[in-house]
Amino acid sequence: MRGFIAVCAALTMVVTLGPASAVSGAGGDPALTAALDQVFADARLAGAATSVDVRDATTGAALYERAVNDRLIPGSNQKVLTSIAALEVLGPDHRFRTDVLTRGGNLYLRGGGDPTVLAADLDALAAAVARSGVRVVGGDLVADDSWFDDVPLGSDWAWDDEPYSYAAPVSALSLAPDTDYDAGAVIVESRPGRRAGAPAVVTMVPPNHYVRVVNRAVTGAAGSAATLTAVRRHGTNTVVVTGSVPAGTAEPGQDYLSVEDPAVYAASVFRDALARHGVRVRGRTVTGVTPGGARTVATDRSMTLRQMLVPFLKLSNNMHAEVLVKTMGRLRSGQGSWPAGLAVADGAVAALGVRTDVIRSAEGSGLSRRDWLTTRQLSTALLAARSRPWFPDWYAALPIAGQPDRLVGGTLRSRMTGTPAAGNVHAKTGTLTGVNALSGYVTDAGGRRLVFSMIVNTALVSATPVLDAAAVTLAGAGGAAPVAARARSAAEPGGDLECSWVKAC
Repeated sequence: MRGFIAVCAALTMVVTLGPASAVSGAGGDPALTAALDQVFADARLAGAATSVDVRDATTGAALYERAVNDRLIPGSNQKVLTSIAALEVLGPDHRFRTDVLTRGGNLYLRGGGDPTVLAADLDALAAAVARSGVRVVGGDLVADDSWFDDVPLGSDWAWDDEPYSYAAPVSALSLAPDTDYDAGAVIVESRPGRRAGAPAVVTMVPPNHYVRVVNRAVTGAAGSAATLTAVRRHGTNTVVVTGSVPAGTAEPGQDYLSVEDPAVYAASVFRDALARHGVRVRGRTVTGVTPGGARTVATDRSMTLRQMLVPFLKLSNNMHAEVLVKTMGRLRSGQGSWPAGLAVADGAVAALGVRTDVIRSAEGSGLSRRDWLTTRQLSTALLAARSRPWFPDWYAALPIAGQPDRLVGGTLRSRMTGTPAAGNVHAKTGTLTGVNALSGYVTDAGGRRLVFSMIVNTALVSATPVLDAAAVTLAGAGGAAPVAARARSAAEPGGDLECSWVKAC
């Protein structure tokens, strides 16, 4: 989402639905309208497209409206619809599975879409294979990711995001490096050498023989600037590390990078685990499809979707969203693809009252600039969610303003601290270059539950402080006359990306 091209793309995506929407809505709360109008008069929004919908969560009545029917790029607010659809279609107790099977001398590692597989899980599968009595695999180790189609990247994902973990290829068989569960990613860690001028020490998490590291980084003098960067070369699994890491640095630097083929990456780590448990594979590591009649040797089952909601929504995990979309398609229509999954997801949210004929979803995470939502349809989804049996788990999984624990506050952990919104606002964030969004729930000072959705496109600077000020204003409303909260000048950590994607929050 960096650079001039991405910003220009965003400038073309504002489409007005039907008659022109009012600049500010004459909702059902004149005092609140006046306060919010003052917030949204901020000069940072000059020339930008701003859409806001605030509704009473109990009655659904509109309290504040501003261009609520304008289609805008939502960023990660797309995950509101994706997560709701997944809960409706798959259910909160859905689990993914990864199987190890054997037939014809080959051993098959077959993925079922699980984005939470860790190296420890593959090790446990390898141990189970050894316990089954298998000691030598005469044929190949086959990575089977055929549960999904072979389209790895979402529509309109930017080329310059491709090397990074938040834009990793989507695969039915993948591996995450840690409990952020960034599927299809590897962590490149860097430490200083023994003395200034020596090569930096570069390692990978998890250790593997699939990703190749070219280490050109050096150890700088103590107190010097840290300039080390790691970039994966396009179309390869070669990572080039350059720059300098200061001598005496205690904590390792970490770069989260995508891998080119997540299925083979997972199989490579699994092969190493088999060797540790005394299982020798004589053949190659290849990709393929498990034949009918193969015998299951071991199975790993993931956490439930209910549990996965926490890293998914708190950390705005793109790969989780895309896996859920393809899984919905696979289970409902037999096609693990974006078109099939999005059709199922649209049907699920339409049944809750969302008008899918006036919005467009190109994928599930919001990384694409072909996702176009309206705040009115987002607020409709938020209202409908409150009546669903899974709502308590989903509500708890949303980021919570000003809560410092990363798996509580999530992408809102450093925002709205010390305000009436802290610990009160539960909302999904959305950040791309030229896109800022915030949609969720808040209880005002009078005890009234509110639903809100706010999207800003094409602002030349981050609009996050303005959206935070609006949320704080909502939290303070309902008692005395509402007072417009003052927008801070500092932008959120992460800049033009969701802060969790760059591990800045």
